[in-house]
Amino acid sequence: MNFVFKIKNVRIFSGIQPTGRLHIGNYFGAIKNMVALQDRGDCPKDGTSTIFSIVDLHAITVKYEPKEFQQKIKDTVLDFLACGIDPEKSIVFLQSQVKEHTELAWLLNAVTSIGELQRMTQFKDKSEKAESVSAGLFNYPVLMAADILLYDTDAVPVGNDQKQHLEFTKNIIRRFNNQFGETFKDIELIIPEIGARIMSLKDPSRKMSKSEPEGCVFITDTPLEITKKIKSAVTDTDRSISFDPKTRPEVSSLISLYSLCENKKLEQLELDKFDGHASFKDVLAESLIKKLEPIRQKREELEKDEVLIENILKNGQKKASQIANQKIKQVKKVMGLI
Repeated sequence: MNFVFKIKNVRIFSGIQPTGRLHIGNYFGAIKNMVALQDRGDCPKDGTSTIFSIVDLHAITVKYEPKEFQQKIKDTVLDFLACGIDPEKSIVFLQSQVKEHTELAWLLNAVTSIGELQRMTQFKDKSEKAESVSAGLFNYPVLMAADILLYDTDAVPVGNDQKQHLEFTKNIIRRFNNQFGETFKDIELIIPEIGARIMSLKDPSRKMSKSEPEGCVFITDTPLEITKKIKSAVTDTDRSISFDPKTRPEVSSLISLYSLCENKKLEQLELDKFDGHASFKDVLAESLIKKLEPIRQKREELEKDEVLIENILKNGQKKASQIANQKIKQVKKVMGLI
């Protein structure tokens, strides 16, 4: 579970969409590990090892409410900071404020086939449910590749649902380098053994989602809200507490969450001490509250500073633009552009 410390002298990039309050899937699947990465003390020569982007351009590829969008961006930044992301150690910026993201995405389209984009699982899933599909959703993986490659990224922490997009990015790297010469370095995928995919409390066959609040624990939920959601989480008819994802997905999902809260491997949890689902859920809720309550309280304090977010994004834009501008110049040069 401490895989992050095996990676030395590398730059890590992570992006998250501003689609609402962050939940424990976002926290355990990415942010917790990114906080650990920014404190390694083995940064590249320019002193920046971790880069966080609020990828607002990705969020507008599906229907959204413009009037609420800026607040969601601010909420995402506040959640980042409350979880421990430090803008003094990492670059925190808004994707749309660094123009090189869309510029590189267009250039990468030159080495991307339509067939490859059509095979993307997320595109197929979302397009089947929508009445109409935007070209932006279709080209989503190309922009994601640009996000990563602009910063000479070495590794990207991802959940299992993003693995295909990262493999797509690796294909772009190989194809671009073969055609124009060595320009982009290969990237490593960081997928945690536990926490890469936190499941819904109401349906363990589905990933936890903001669109299903009753099956989702937000990092800013109150202790009362957390307790209520955990106690109402689905289980099975077997009263014992045992880990078996194939035959007991409901209880196994809760055990995985308990493992993450306690920062212990599954074999260290002593599950036989629990007398039924109720006692296990009580302990799980208590453990989750202990983990999240400091985050909720810190966020409340951060909200009082009215200029905090503006200053962080302004500084982040400046730092990110300096790196991105140098990379886009290199890409345009090898492609024969003036």
